[in-house]
Amino acid sequence: MSSETSHHKPRVAVVFGGRSSEHAISVLTAGAVLRAIDREKYDVLPIGITTDGRWALTADDPERMAIADRQLPTVAALAESTEGAVVLPVDPTNREVVYSEPGSVPKALGEVDVVFPVLHGPYGEDGTLQGLLELSGVPYVGSGVLASAVGQDKDYMKRVFTSFGLPVGPYEVIRPREWEKDPAAARRKIVDFAAEHGWPLFVKPARAGSSMGITKVDDLGGLDEAIEEARRHDPKILVESLLRGREIECGVLEFEDGPRASVPAEIPPVTAHDFYDFEAKYIDSADGIVPAPLTAEQTAKVQELAVAAFDAASCEGLVRADFFLQDNGEFVINEINTLPGFTPISMYPRMWQESGVSYPELIDRLLQAALHRSTGLR
Repeated sequence: MSSETSHHKPRVAVVFGGRSSEHAISVLTAGAVLRAIDREKYDVLPIGITTDGRWALTADDPERMAIADRQLPTVAALAESTEGAVVLPVDPTNREVVYSEPGSVPKALGEVDVVFPVLHGPYGEDGTLQGLLELSGVPYVGSGVLASAVGQDKDYMKRVFTSFGLPVGPYEVIRPREWEKDPAAARRKIVDFAAEHGWPLFVKPARAGSSMGITKVDDLGGLDEAIEEARRHDPKILVESLLRGREIECGVLEFEDGPRASVPAEIPPVTAHDFYDFEAKYIDSADGIVPAPLTAEQTAKVQELAVAAFDAASCEGLVRADFFLQDNGEFVINEINTLPGFTPISMYPRMWQESGVSYPELIDRLLQAALHRSTGLR
């Protein structure tokens, strides 16, 4: 913390938007976070990152960070200037944020005590922003570089979980070099996987979220189009077999005595969609059931697995862990999300609300934990 923190309210930079395909979801999340931050306790500096990577000063106006007429918001529409840029110095002795525009004298915006990154996907949730903040010596909400990278890459995430003995469903990975060297051989690898595990398959980007680029493939005829769609988001793709069962989610939050799990939630079957895809999540807003109708034993088991996944990936702050409760009664972990959505309909805050932690309290707890955690090795 800066020397002034003891005399003044901590300054929170809420960083949102970004270069990934989840840009708009990040803006939605930022709007919800800005509404929830206690302005009596914190000063707030909203910083939006445009889709081309410019750090822009934006209006502190949560109402404009919402879906309107099924249109998603963007940082470009919120930026105070089309050219001005915010600069965070990569210098642990200086936390002075500077704003500059072409032809104008740079303007100091003051020091930042903590960053709340609400970026989803690559260039933000994947350890890249976390690395920048480590270099800058600025505390931040959420997991560090390694856990963020593991949480973004479903290939390595599953490898970590497997090494810790956590239950993972069947999957196959097609790496960029495999596809570029011999597409036919890579395709055969998927066909062989289908022969072993059966259709349908899910073909997805290995390093994207919010169900972006995912296709449910019922037979060989839809495979090529699904691969092309996944590779449009990420040159590395993941193929998973269909796990028959119920979709269960569980939140993990770091308390003073360690990580704790929330009550779990269930994502019911979505009748208008083949699966819980982007449109179902954010446009048509499928309703999750909180708490999930599970037995006491099932609830305890999924909470235990969620905390184990949090620890396995060396996470900090918060995680949403997603599971399938299979028809045989066994849980399989699908993935974790190290920066889950905080939109008004997001499951993570809803699960904690049901667990007795209100939305503003959740935000405050995350900020306080970040303020008391050092950067660097820990």
